[in-house]
Amino acid sequence: MVTIADVAKLAGVSKATASRAFSRPEIVSPDTAMRVHSAAEKLGFVANNAARLLAGGRSGILALVVPTLDNSYFAPIIAGAQSRADAAGYQLTVVVHPLESAAEIPPFERLRRQVDGLIVIAPRGSDDFIESALGSTPTVLVDREIDGTPSVIADSAAAFGRLVQGLADAGHRRIVYIGGPAGSWQDRQRTQAAQGAAASAGVRLAVVGPYPSTFAAGIEASDAVRAEDPSAVVPYATALGLGVQFAYLSAGDRPPLVSSERAIVQALGHDDVPAIDADGHQLGSVAAEMLLTRISTPDAPPERQRLDVELELGSLRDLAGSDA
Repeated sequence: MVTIADVAKLAGVSKATASRAFSRPEIVSPDTAMRVHSAAEKLGFVANNAARLLAGGRSGILALVVPTLDNSYFAPIIAGAQSRADAAGYQLTVVVHPLESAAEIPPFERLRRQVDGLIVIAPRGSDDFIESALGSTPTVLVDREIDGTPSVIADSAAAFGRLVQGLADAGHRRIVYIGGPAGSWQDRQRTQAAQGAAASAGVRLAVVGPYPSTFAAGIEASDAVRAEDPSAVVPYATALGLGVQFAYLSAGDRPPLVSSERAIVQALGHDDVPAIDADGHQLGSVAAEMLLTRISTPDAPPERQRLDVELELGSLRDLAGSDA
């Protein structure tokens, strides 16, 4: 039976290096990885990653926990995390848990016992509740920060603040922010950033919500938006903004300026609409890399990263209208 030692000997590397070429290829030079894989192919060696992990007391499974499947924002995060997990020989499973009620604890504890680590996206419960639910399982939070727990966020709050400032600079004086899901940490950050920018610019910012991040919720929110008579609307999520615009257009009215994301803006050919874009794939990949590091070195200090979020203002001044 061919072993990893046989592969290492033929490739002219140590057994540890040969093993890393299969388990952590990103930390091995391309030339070395090529030699190891070429040797494995010649010898007919197939790396049994599951057996290797089980021998080390691991399941080889990572869980990515989302609060809902209704928000398309999570899709690229899942893809990024899965890509990185695959490269490391891990299986990624996706599970829905908002982590905000005691009823979730028993099924969540069962999940924890079956996986090597958790990537938890935007949990809605209190800090104490989440810390208690996570226990000692290696975990990385996404779009939520809690002291003592590794985390990575898309710094969308900063982008929302810049957007409100840009709207004010373009002449908008009545702006509405549509709040996201109740209990959302990111929503609190975005609300504070938007309010701070509005106060600094001397413009009126009304906050409506909270609302789920769905198209239907945007339609529901349209009445509250209309009541504020805004010239510009900044929704927590693209789906909310699209719902508001649909409601206006269905009533035969011209909607206010509504910020969106680049893909929507480009598809509609509206270069005068501001777009906020978080790189979800990068967010998921970074989270998975942090989790793998946490699993291999559990005593390392908890890391916290904030990733930049792109903002394209567009030609806002063209739509400031009578507010200018």
